[in-house]
Amino acid sequence: MTKKERFQYVIDYFEHHAPDAETELLYDNPYQLLVAVILSAQCTDKRVNMTTPAIFQQYPDIPHLAQATFDDLFPLIRSISYPNNKTKHLIGMANMVMDDFNGEIPSTVPELVKLPGVGRKTANVITSVIYQQPNMAVDTHVFRVSARLGLTTNAKTPLQTEQQLLKYIPEDKVHIAHHWLILHGRYICIARNPKCGECGLRKVCKYYQQLMKS
Repeated sequence: MTKKERFQYVIDYFEHHAPDAETELLYDNPYQLLVAVILSAQCTDKRVNMTTPAIFQQYPDIPHLAQATFDDLFPLIRSISYPNNKTKHLIGMANMVMDDFNGEIPSTVPELVKLPGVGRKTANVITSVIYQQPNMAVDTHVFRVSARLGLTTNAKTPLQTEQQLLKYIPEDKVHIAHHWLILHGRYICIARNPKCGECGLRKVCKYYQQLMKS
């Protein structure tokens, strides 16, 4: 099976079994998604979704968040991983959006990565989810699943994984393919003891084929 055929099989499978895949973070607008994604670094979406309602109630938009003090915001984020840094990042992000982007969330990766707490992965999520730009955010799930399925070859970094995936995934499918791979990694192709018996991609999965040989 060629790499192109492998990608097509995986895309066809997910289009049939997960046509409406989307982020599990709860949000109503770009501001809320940006806050949620910043908070989600090394933290579960479930925990973030438990935390953000109180934040959005007290700080409903960028102008309000830009006025927040560390002491006021920190208690709302205390249960999230790395609360000190994330509190500083959120306040810094809001102030930069106000000062440098006229209070509007930027819509490009180069602009977004200038914001405190926003790396390439976060910027790719925002531009992909909100604007459906063909940007592939690579987290641990995407990195693992892509390698196991054989969609990537010897990719050592998230950027290498991103570049290899973008080479074969059609532009109009990239924004949803990100969610396909994340959700598959979160619920089926988990890090330890992947649920291969429940996986419909065994036929093309290099990890599973190697498992059967051992």
